[in-house]
Amino acid sequence: MKRHASNLVAIAIATSTILAAASAQAFTPAPTSGTTAKNSDVVLVATQKKPPKQFWRTKVRFSTDEAPGTIIVDTNNKFLYYIDGPNRATRYGIGVGREGFGWSGVVKVGRKAEWPTWTPPAEMRRREAAKGRILPVTQEGGIDNPLGARAMYLYKGGRDTIFRIHGTNQPWTIGQNMSSGCIRMMNNDVEHLYDRADVGTKVIVIGPGSKTGDTYFNDRGVDIFRQIFGG
Repeated sequence: MKRHASNLVAIAIATSTILAAASAQAFTPAPTSGTTAKNSDVVLVATQKKPPKQFWRTKVRFSTDEAPGTIIVDTNNKFLYYIDGPNRATRYGIGVGREGFGWSGVVKVGRKAEWPTWTPPAEMRRREAAKGRILPVTQEGGIDNPLGARAMYLYKGGRDTIFRIHGTNQPWTIGQNMSSGCIRMMNNDVEHLYDRADVGTKVIVIGPGSKTGDTYFNDRGVDIFRQIFGG
């Protein structure tokens, strides 16, 4: 009798366990077809890649003979400097396209535009067409526009040089030589520079053809105090 009672108890416990599991399964959403996305996958899709930290905007100690408010573009090392004042500058990382690399000279910001329209030069359209990529004659400004959020058009002698300092919708390309474009910056950086550099700002572009001594400047590293406290 005792053994029979024990068996009944065991059966009752097993039955209740099965029913509880079935009930839980009934209220659990069925998995969708295909591979279930992991959290890390979602993060990778949602987060834009950044360039290496050395190309992030940084306040630096800086020696030069140029006046505050001048822009110096070092295409060799992929940096752009905005001179804040004596012995100090803001350094931005840049990407340099074929149209910008190998070119040097002194120009001025002749025009500025927010969310600019992109008009690729005819030579660029031909070059890309040979690779099977058809570029538009013009493309309205927007988040998918290669010129990014802002553009500063560089002029010499009152004429457009076709060189630009502009943003990009591909921030991971900063620090690299690109197949096309001029001087590109991360969008938040070009917006920051845009608000500081007025039309008429002097821009010195230093490239492979620049002669030693043409423009004196010396990046002496991070200005820790300004980087932490601003100014």
